[in-house]
Amino acid sequence: MKIAIGSDHGGFELKENIKKYFEDKNIQYHDFGTNSNDAVDYPDFANKVGHAVVEKQYDFGIVICGTGIGISIAANKVKGVRAALVYDENTGQLARQHNNANVIALGGRTTPYEKAIKILEAYMNASYEPRHEQRIKKIHNIEKE
Repeated sequence: MKIAIGSDHGGFELKENIKKYFEDKNIQYHDFGTNSNDAVDYPDFANKVGHAVVEKQYDFGIVICGTGIGISIAANKVKGVRAALVYDENTGQLARQHNNANVIALGGRTTPYEKAIKILEAYMNASYEPRHEQRIKKIHNIEKE
């Protein structure tokens, strides 16, 4: 499993802690930035992670800003990204099962580290349920408009 991860300054601390978790679990990842708490613009990192996932360089992506809202909106502007703002284990699991989300968004200021790990584990342990394929195809059709 290879994961793309990126954040703005509001998500920097949570991103750094998630990276430590990945290292402890020997999970491959690539950090697309940011590299400090200095103010930056979240769309830049959503774009980098989104393109890396759509181009199949990574299995899925994680994007983090202060609330997860702005960066999820930005990630969804990348054609082929299905980014879901997740806030508990249930939404993490359902994002994969029902929406086949290839990017998940977290709030660095709204999601404690321990909860973020539980969300990630729920997402990573879930499998897409193909019974939802008709809906995913409709999303692809919207992108073509």
